[in-house]
Amino acid sequence: QVLLVESGGGLVQAGGSLRLSCAASGRTFSNSAKGWFRQAPGKEREFVATISWSGISTDYAAFVKGRFTISRDNAKNTVYLQMNSLKPEDTAVYYCAGGKYGRGTSTSASDYGYWGQGTQVTVSS
Repeated sequence: QVLLVESGGGLVQAGGSLRLSCAASGRTFSNSAKGWFRQAPGKEREFVATISWSGISTDYAAFVKGRFTISRDNAKNTVYLQMNSLKPEDTAVYYCAGGKYGRGTSTSASDYGYWGQGTQVTVSS
C-alpha cells in the first residue's frame, strides 16, 4: 500500500502563505496523478488541485486559481501545494490523494485511492 503524510498546515493570517507537503511511502507514488482536496466544517469535501504524474499537466478549482500552485518532486516522492493570498474561507482540513487509475489529472475524488490523514489550515481574519 501507499501511505501519504501531509505536513505544513497551521495558523496564518489572511493574506499570508503556507506550503503543504505530502510525502509518500511506496514505490508507486510517481505512477499516478496526485491531488489536493479540502473539507471545511459543515461542508462537503471539495477539489482543490491536481497534477499529472509527469508534473506537466495541472488543474485547479476556480476559487484557487492564481493563488495556489501544485507541484511534485517524484525523486522525493513528494507533492506540494503552495498557497498564497490565503483567505479565511480557505480554512479547512486539506487532504493529499493519490490516483488509482492513470497518470492524467482528475478533479473527482472517486478517481483517487490513497488518502492522507489531513492537515489543518486555519486562516484568521
